[in-house]
Parts: sequence; C-alpha cells; structure tokens
Amino acid sequence: MQTENVPVKHEAKRRALGKGLESLLPSRPAAPTSPTQERSEEPHNPAIEVRSGQPLDLDLTLIDRNPFQTRTHFDAEKLMELAQSIKASGVIQPIVVRELPEGRYQLVTGERRWLASADAGKTHIPAIVRHVSDEQAMEMTIVENLQRADLNPMEQARAYMRLSRDFNMKQEDMATRTGMSRAAVSNFIRLLRLPEAVQKHVEAGELSFGHAKILLGLEPEALLAAAQKVVALSMSVRQTEAYVQGLLNPESRAKVEKPVAKQDANVREIQDKLQRSLGLRVKIEDKDGRGKVIIEYTRLDDFDAILEAMGAA
Repeated sequence: MQTENVPVKHEAKRRALGKGLESLLPSRPAAPTSPTQERSEEPHNPAIEVRSGQPLDLDLTLIDRNPFQTRTHFDAEKLMELAQSIKASGVIQPIVVRELPEGRYQLVTGERRWLASADAGKTHIPAIVRHVSDEQAMEMTIVENLQRADLNPMEQARAYMRLSRDFNMKQEDMATRTGMSRAAVSNFIRLLRLPEAVQKHVEAGELSFGHAKILLGLEPEALLAAAQKVVALSMSVRQTEAYVQGLLNPESRAKVEKPVAKQDANVREIQDKLQRSLGLRVKIEDKDGRGKVIIEYTRLDDFDAILEAMGAA
C-alpha cells in the first residue's frame, strides 16, 4: 500500500479508501519564490525541498513513533522476516513522516518498516515528508492499516472510537473515509461493550469478530462466562451461535437436548436385515412394542421394489 500516493486510481475499494485521503491532502502547487525570499526564510531544512514527492534519506534516530498508531501488536516473526528482507534489499516503499520542532520528524505511516530497519542495522530510511494535521495523520494511519487488513477487531474498534471522540467524526464520515459500510463501522464500535477480559480474547485471536458479535447478544453477566466456555471448547462461530441461542431460549434448548431413547438391540438387528434385503434406508421406531417402520426411497424403481417385496406389486 502506498498511502502517500493519493488519490488512489485503480481498484474500486482502493478508490473508496483513497477518497478520504484525497479530501484530506489536496494537491497544492508550491508558490514560486524569488532568490531573495529564499534567503529571508527560516534556517535551511532539507525536508522543505521535497516538492516533487522524492523521498529523503532520514536518520532513524530523528524519527519519533506515531502517537496515533492504532496497532498495539506487531508480530515478532513477521517483523524479523521484514528486517531480513530490508537487510538484503533495502526499504522498497518509503515511510511517510511529518515535521516536528528542532529538526525531528514523526511517523505517519510505515512503523513496521521503521522498526524493521532498525532491527536490520540500518541507520537511515527513505521517507516522504507531508505537512498534515493531527486529524489527517490519524486518518492516514487508520486507512493504511485497514488497507493492509493489519488490525485486529479490537484495534479497529478503538481506532473508530478515537475518530469519533477526538475529532467528532460521525459514523457515516468514518465509513466514507475508510471505505467501510456504516453498519460495519457500527459493529466494530459495539465491540467496545465487551468486558475487558473478552476483549483480550479477541485481541489474542481466540475469539473472532463473528464470535464477538454473537456474544454481544447476551447480558454482561452471562457474556463473560459464555465467552470463556467458547474459548475453552474452541467453538466455531456456528456452534457459538447455537450455544448463545440456547442461553437466550432455554425452552428450545431443552427440546433440542432431549436425550434420544436407546434402540433395543433386537430392533436394531431387524432394522439392519431389512436395509440389507431392500437395499434402502430403513428406520424402526419402537416403544414398548408399539411404533413404526420407515422405509426411505428416492426413485420410483425403489418404490416398486418395496411393493414387490411386500407382495403388493
């Protein structure tokens, strides 16, 4: 993903995601300056010279972490793989930074590349400098991670909530900026209603987004116990849905879980003989000498065979 190259022009999803950045970072041609004006400006800063989008080679120690980073977990193994790749081939895609006072810079996008470059023993990294506000920096970070599908559900939920809380952004606006549907944004934010212990299960990958949405149908006191059981039994989303429905509707659960009477051995033997004789599925339901025999058929030829066996053909 190249968040800095906006607007994005290719895939439909990328157009939607890029739309937010395009509105945030409109192209503004640099105003012409005279040699006199250039000499009267502030002390020389090479970052200001990046007018054509060409990256600078920045010292890693001059770059500070992104305070708006929405990811709280970086996979150590994948970070090591990236470091090995950078060690062999360098950084292919520049990071994006913004200027800070006293000649320092702050990451906007590309934290994994920055960390991996340090792990690879690099002292410098290619970087493109952008003049963006706090809101723009945060949105660029969120969009980059969403395009990479690199956030776990809880990280996404907190990112959307931060946009709402810190920048008074409505869910419709968040959906437009990130290319998500409004319903999806709403569902992510709802995850913040989960108890903290359950949120940790989601962050650890022990519960998926689907699991979490289903569990939200329970009252808080029942939700935690249910989540622990789902994790302990490694339930699928479908199994979790059935389990939660059983908790919400105990009567239907009792009906489903009603024990099936054990079939008598003699009845089962006769059932097996009939199946072998007819070549069809046979089921005998017997209770105290009363019951029924069910013979299943799928073709008219099978039906004729049943009649013939019964002497009714």
